[in-house]
Amino acid sequence: MKNMNFKRKLPVPKEIKEQYPLTEELSKIKEARDIEIADIFTGKSSKMVLVIGPCSADREDAVLDYCTRLAKLQDKVKDKLVLIPRVYTNKPRTTGAGYKGLLHQPDPEKHEDMLEGVIAIRRLHTNVLAQTGLSTADEMLYPDNYRYLSDLLSYVAVGARSVENQEHRLTASGIDIPVGMKNPTSGDISVMLNSIMAAQGSHTFIYRGWEVETTGNELTHAILRGYVNRHGEAIPNYHYEELESLYKAYVDKNLKNLALVVDANHSNSAKKYEEQPRICKEVLHSCRHSAHIKSMVKGFMIESYLEGGSQKIGEGVYGKSITDPCIGWDDTYRLVCDIAELI
Repeated sequence: MKNMNFKRKLPVPKEIKEQYPLTEELSKIKEARDIEIADIFTGKSSKMVLVIGPCSADREDAVLDYCTRLAKLQDKVKDKLVLIPRVYTNKPRTTGAGYKGLLHQPDPEKHEDMLEGVIAIRRLHTNVLAQTGLSTADEMLYPDNYRYLSDLLSYVAVGARSVENQEHRLTASGIDIPVGMKNPTSGDISVMLNSIMAAQGSHTFIYRGWEVETTGNELTHAILRGYVNRHGEAIPNYHYEELESLYKAYVDKNLKNLALVVDANHSNSAKKYEEQPRICKEVLHSCRHSAHIKSMVKGFMIESYLEGGSQKIGEGVYGKSITDPCIGWDDTYRLVCDIAELI
């Protein structure tokens, strides 16, 4: 293939895991967290999850600082909420241009280095767990790469641009932690529901050069993130009517574990990141007025960092997003406490 240069063969996940192993103690912490989180999605627990953190995990020191603060906040709200840090290390790009995450560029100001990236993302997820006791969430942009982090993650998201992809759906069917399927950018809820149905089923397919068989993932669920209409306008889908409609569609599809996480940013906020607290509170208000909605909503996805807003690569503001804007720490603290009081 003249247009594809095979630069080097990367170590397989088993090799990376052997070089950067997870201790038995950390494995037990993650296992306990996995059970607690799964119980929320199956309805055994009345707590909610917050998948919360930076739009992209661009630098280890700031992410660890953020997660350390989050761990202290977790202790304060542990009776009501389970906080799952967003440590998103690979980012989808609509046109293919721009920063693609820590996996591609361990240093956003230097050239891409995928080997260093694989090591960097494993190190970061491990250090968050080791230093804070919080297991993490990441986006499954590349299904093949999930295995590099499979012993570390407690939550996986499949993005709006990936949700219709067969490989993402089938890989999700072999994962044993919650996998959130976002509605596509078009807003077609049937695409998201079909993706959930596929991931909840069992399949045989090719994965990483192997013929594999999966048993299905009953913890696969919906994420509503808003959408864009044909005029390019952001349309939210977190309002009462959309939530009731999704509940009915879930029932009609006869899916397991009617579960939903509401993404408070992206097209739901029209990327007006300061709207995230209001959106979360409106959804909780809907929960109080509908038993259906209350039983279905399991939590929120919130973009938050140390500093509010965003910056361009190279500006160097510590703890400020270099991709989508996020709410800052003070607003984050208030929002998490408010949610805990309202549920």
